[in-house]
Amino acid sequence: MLRVDALETCYGPSQVLFGVSLRVAQGEVVTLLGRNGMGKTTTVRSIMGIVPPRAGSITLLGRELRGAPSYRVAQAGVGLVPEGRQIFPNLTVRENLVATAANRAGRPAPWTVERAYALFPRLAERRAHYGNQLSGGEQQMLAVARALLTNPRLLILDEATEGLAPLVRQEIYHSIVELKAAGLSILIIDKDLKSLLRVADRHHVLEKGRVVWSGTSAELGADQALQHRYLGV
Repeated sequence: MLRVDALETCYGPSQVLFGVSLRVAQGEVVTLLGRNGMGKTTTVRSIMGIVPPRAGSITLLGRELRGAPSYRVAQAGVGLVPEGRQIFPNLTVRENLVATAANRAGRPAPWTVERAYALFPRLAERRAHYGNQLSGGEQQMLAVARALLTNPRLLILDEATEGLAPLVRQEIYHSIVELKAAGLSILIIDKDLKSLLRVADRHHVLEKGRVVWSGTSAELGADQALQHRYLGV
């Protein structure tokens, strides 16, 4: 599904990513892990075309995306739930959902507003409320639902549950399990390692802009020294 090879990205003269490579297969949940400032969000921004990489390759289903503007990356089938949610505060829940809704791939059973409400019943209850009237958890649900209504081939969640209450985090991860069961490919950045070990297939650990470890949930869960060294848990 997604293939990133030898990615190098800079902010001006400062290089942040040094040869980052990762894979996300069809229907797979993969994580990017690491402490703050190690390059996780920069990797996502590079994939999305928000920050143009200096070198490397980014392909989705064999189509090269490096150098494409962000809207082309989205049109190709990458849905982003950005850090900080970034919903439209002056639009209602429903308006946020329909604003970017599309089914460019012509799927026979696409994501619709009603399907999003079924995944997140709280959004149905709040459908007439404006974005700035929602709690942080409701805003995160809305950000996920908004990305799903673009009917992506790959969903990227940057800081999936940061700052959310435990019950809301549980609800978000329950939705991720449902999306995985439906066959959606997902790339997640989050700090809730316990939940990630349950839902993810594979993990990539970043340290100072480099992938220093990759492996399965079973391997990561069994390696306490690795967790302590790179994740601080």
